[in-house]
Amino acid sequence: MKLHELKPAAGARKNRRRVGRGPGSGSGKTSGRGEKGQKSRSGYSHRRGFEGGQMPLHRRLPKRGFHNLFRTTYRTVNVDRLNDLAPGSVVTPESLQSAGLLKKGPEEVKILGNGELGVALTVRAHRFTRAAAEKIGAAGGAAETIPAVRPVYTGKLAKRALRGQVPGAKPGAKRS
Repeated sequence: MKLHELKPAAGARKNRRRVGRGPGSGSGKTSGRGEKGQKSRSGYSHRRGFEGGQMPLHRRLPKRGFHNLFRTTYRTVNVDRLNDLAPGSVVTPESLQSAGLLKKGPEEVKILGNGELGVALTVRAHRFTRAAAEKIGAAGGAAETIPAVRPVYTGKLAKRALRGQVPGAKPGAKRS
């Protein structure tokens, strides 16, 4: 096969449909848009979820639940993942991150109790589940809690933090 013999596969390339070119073409006169109405006009586009003026589905359904602004999220590690670490070592969030056992991020670290631990380690984290703390202790190690990093709130939340309405928060710079 030579370069000048290369061809696209059969049916891979189609001619574009030329609309408005007479009744014999099958898409003449109204160009496949039907008669009159907004959809037949040039420049027509509709919003996502638009139902022609009928109340759209996302507005017909009731609202449910709420979003907690003050929710604490954690980066989590199960105790069975700690078996790869050297016995007797001190495990911190930084060491877990460098070992690839923890995602990067500002969130606090929580050790979960899934699996078994066969290595004695001193584990320092922000939170432990009861099962995780028991398994670390049973393996001859220690579970040490480190203080949590308090979130810095900005804008309206900063004002509420100043008034003491947000538990354990320190206000940050106010947004202008």
